[in-house]
Amino acid sequence: MATFVMLTTLTDEGAKTLKNKPARIKEVDKEVMDKFGVKIIAQYAVMGPYDFVNILEAPDNDTIVKMAIELNSRGTIRTLTMPAIEIDRLIKDLEELSK
Repeated sequence: MATFVMLTTLTDEGAKTLKNKPARIKEVDKEVMDKFGVKIIAQYAVMGPYDFVNILEAPDNDTIVKMAIELNSRGTIRTLTMPAIEIDRLIKDLEELSK
């Protein structure tokens, strides 16, 4: 499984939905697991240009792209998704490059 960081911003419609139904967050978490096999490892509400930081595990890039398109198409959020590499793995990969 690959790891991804997803930064999420609520649209005006998304903020209304969240205010009226805060548990919607957990419903969406379950939907992405059931429909795409994406596991939410950690999820934080934050202040600043983004509203949420999500750490996800997905089988591959294709899966995460499909999930992001599905979520963005609803009009309640906008996402920025980035692949993440564990530091120990990065160090090992870089050491192999220098050989």
